[in-house]
Amino acid sequence: MNAELIGLLTRYGLPALFLIIAVTSAGAPFPDSLLLIAVGSFVAQGDLDYWPVVATATAGAVAGDQIGYALGRWGGRPLAAKFAGGERIEKAEAFSRKWGGPGIFLSRWLVGPLGPWINITSGLTVFSWPRFLILDIAGELLWVLIYVTLGRQFSDKVEAIADLLGNLTWVILGLIVTAALGWKLVTRDPEASS
Repeated sequence: MNAELIGLLTRYGLPALFLIIAVTSAGAPFPDSLLLIAVGSFVAQGDLDYWPVVATATAGAVAGDQIGYALGRWGGRPLAAKFAGGERIEKAEAFSRKWGGPGIFLSRWLVGPLGPWINITSGLTVFSWPRFLILDIAGELLWVLIYVTLGRQFSDKVEAIADLLGNLTWVILGLIVTAALGWKLVTRDPEASS
């Protein structure tokens, strides 16, 4: 993790945490789960308090997600494609249409790399904003609780946990893709392939 960001956290505390998490949730590429683990370590050392960290990080994540949703909903496909690329948006939109609410919830904490794309496509598909907000808050709160708690409980092993969780995310994503492809093969129409 970038030493400058750690410096921002130690200097400005919760406002810096809110801003960093909001920007990454809106789509900036940064290992925000690793950041939450590091913040959990700060909590264990007494530099920050647990519940204010959880509330601030959750609020930042939800704020960033709302930016993505608004971009898709009111900016439309051309603006979303400009920022994210047309092919990525189409794939995420297909995922959003297929998985709906569970996809929003799971992309907050289980398959986090999909989160920013799901935000945009949820807006593009005009997914109900109140429903999106509820699922978003629930998923982000779970994500923050998991990672900050892990950082707090294992503050002396932050780097090892971050590596393990980073690899585990890709393994889970690979299993989901494999299961989806397997399901597609099992349920495909044999007459359509002839």
